[in-house]
Amino acid sequence: MASGEEAGTTRPQDPARDTSAPRTVSSPWIARIAGRLGLQLSPPAAPEAAEAATSPAPAAQAHYRPDAPRAIDTTRIRTGRARMAHVIVVGNEKGGAGKSTLSVHIAVGLSFAGLKVAAIDLDRRQRTFARYFENRKRFADAHSAELLGPGFHEPGAVLSADRAGAEKEEGQRTRDLIASLTDAHDIVLVDSPGADTPASRAAHGMADTILTPMNDSFVDFDLLANVDPLTGDVQSPSIYAQMVFDARKAKALAERKPIDWIVVRNRLSALEARNKRRVGDALATLATRIGFRVAPGLSERVIYREMFPSGLTLLDLSDEGTEGSFTMSHVAARQELRELLSTLRLPALATREAGF
Repeated sequence: MASGEEAGTTRPQDPARDTSAPRTVSSPWIARIAGRLGLQLSPPAAPEAAEAATSPAPAAQAHYRPDAPRAIDTTRIRTGRARMAHVIVVGNEKGGAGKSTLSVHIAVGLSFAGLKVAAIDLDRRQRTFARYFENRKRFADAHSAELLGPGFHEPGAVLSADRAGAEKEEGQRTRDLIASLTDAHDIVLVDSPGADTPASRAAHGMADTILTPMNDSFVDFDLLANVDPLTGDVQSPSIYAQMVFDARKAKALAERKPIDWIVVRNRLSALEARNKRRVGDALATLATRIGFRVAPGLSERVIYREMFPSGLTLLDLSDEGTEGSFTMSHVAARQELRELLSTLRLPALATREAGF
């Protein structure tokens, strides 16, 4: 996918446009989903008048086009220097923890909040994060839908023939890509692969915030710490925790800046269970030892995953103008995402509403 600025802007309100009318969706597949849920596609809300008076007017955009060129916002320049974006790395060296699902919803949620988001997928093989937004762009173009989202970027191909050279080049390309995006964006969001790679290590070293999703399982917990098999007590940090520790130490020495590490308990069951309490107690103990925050993530809900083929998310749906309405599960899912974004404590969100 070509690199470029994101489509994370809100279209100025057209007085002649009736936003209360139901959106027409020609895709039978997504029409069935919308009908079953009692939902419809909704256009992005127009910006508040007060905000419009103090912010530069965004460029009108009819489709989700992350490759559309746009000039750098000069209001970001302070004392002759561009403001640096906040770099968020979603990382965990184990597959199946929900990294890509979390990354997609954070990227779209921050776009709804009016932030300029650049997204990077470092999983060169599976590319789930990238494919989600490729599907989103195709859906927007096919249905003339206005969908907010990040600009998507991918590192270039590694050209070195020998292994040592290739690893060095992969790490440097990752650092260069992230650095090239920080001047023109509020957020750079990186979805790392479920493995230890040079690109992943490089991204972790440049992070301002590291989000580590994990299922409520001691299999996932094993990446963070070693547990005594007899007593269940936490003994020592494990492989991924050690990598994050090294990244935090290197950044503190080089830039005198801390990395905020948040372990997100993802896909939590609504049922209270003994294992759930045990994992929670172990996380609380480990958090005080190695210095991370624990936060709730996204619960186990079908709505987070079922619209992957269309690239849509929960935030693109509305119950206005239909006989159906959001179920309590849909309302709770939006609240989960609001709370997650609030937990990140992003400076760029300090004076903004969630937008959904």
